[in-house]
Amino acid sequence: MTETLLLLVPIAAEHKALLLARFNVIDAPDAAARAAALAAHAGEIDLVLTNGSVGFTAAEIAVCPKLKLLAAQGAGYENLDVAAARARGVAVCNGAGTNDDCVADHALALLLASVRALPQQGAAVRAGVWRDALPLYPHFGGRRLGVIGLGAIGRKIAARAAAFGMVIGYHNRRPRADTGDAAYFDRAVALAAWADDLVVATPGGAATRHVVDAEVLAALGAGGHVVNIARGSCIDTAALAAALLAGRIAGAALDVYESEPQPPLALLGLPNVILTPHIAGWSPQSIRATVENFIANADALRRGEALLTPL
Repeated sequence: MTETLLLLVPIAAEHKALLLARFNVIDAPDAAARAAALAAHAGEIDLVLTNGSVGFTAAEIAVCPKLKLLAAQGAGYENLDVAAARARGVAVCNGAGTNDDCVADHALALLLASVRALPQQGAAVRAGVWRDALPLYPHFGGRRLGVIGLGAIGRKIAARAAAFGMVIGYHNRRPRADTGDAAYFDRAVALAAWADDLVVATPGGAATRHVVDAEVLAALGAGGHVVNIARGSCIDTAALAAALLAGRIAGAALDVYESEPQPPLALLGLPNVILTPHIAGWSPQSIRATVENFIANADALRRGEALLTPL
């Protein structure tokens, strides 16, 4: 019997075709469609594919009596009620590892663009301003990069930055044993005081809300740049806007926002801010990998085997 999948995230047609070939797909990519799908089909749903931002609640789990697998498309799962799923005997998995390289590439692209002021230099050329009238911007060699959250993605970011000659430090809840020469800092503010630039790569949730706040930004200093590819909640947007306006830091490059999917209004008019639409983990290769990973987890569950990427 074909299993019924509630799909809560938008997926390109070429990748959705992989799901359509295997499951009866109920497509519900927005709040209205989601509510309608649950009202009409809750009793039929075997599988749910969502992501960390969109999530799936305890109340929604409770109305799906056949549900056996709740899956996050990417690595994040902060808005999935994992405890409620487990209490109901529902297996839970995520897409750990499927888009790590894509996110790390995007983080380095944002950092390079911010430190080298690529948008500003492009605007200058279009305005007829040549290099002699522009300030000089630093290159990466010898700069200190602080990574907040040295997990799988954080390590890939650090490796890429090290290849550019950057010196790596990091902040985690506890030090890791596999970090080579990277320096450990037990507080984010201490890391910021040491670093020239910060990349936020930590999981979202209450424990990391505003881990980059006014104190951390002040410690980073006037030459520092901040990149966030984690969750919007990790940076205090108001504090960031104030620091940028006052020149207390040099620039910011963000893929995620506290207000998303709405843009961060306080940052929109600032010339030293680069914004992308929560796209760091999206590439043809990575999205296909997330879908294939979900299918592999569903197949493993059907066979009574261990999930590939369990939570």
